[in-house]
Amino acid sequence: VQLVESGGGSVQAGGSLRLSCAYSGYTSFIDCMGWFRQAPGEEPEGVAGIDSDGTSRYSDPVKGRFTISKDNAKNTLHLQMNSLKPEDTAMYYCAARGDICNFDAGGFTYWGQGTQVTVS
Repeated sequence: VQLVESGGGSVQAGGSLRLSCAYSGYTSFIDCMGWFRQAPGEEPEGVAGIDSDGTSRYSDPVKGRFTISKDNAKNTLHLQMNSLKPEDTAMYYCAARGDICNFDAGGFTYWGQGTQVTVS
């Protein structure tokens, strides 16, 4: 399974960004795809996840501001981020696992290289 993120960048507080994650390879067993973020010196933090049945979940800091979606026809995962805050600044990673979603980074087998989001 290969995951490639895109869409990061720099934005002012209150702005929006849309992250994308193109996935490929043997993905039929993948049950959950999610987004994590990691700020310098911090542990990875689960942001959002979506199960194969479409159930989505969000961490408390991003609820109501971020939306996760998956386009199965295009093999792409998205994260729409609105009302961005400086504390959202981090490297954002796409991840996948063969089980239902949670926010335990250790439970995710496949990871992308990350895309930087900077909010000033």
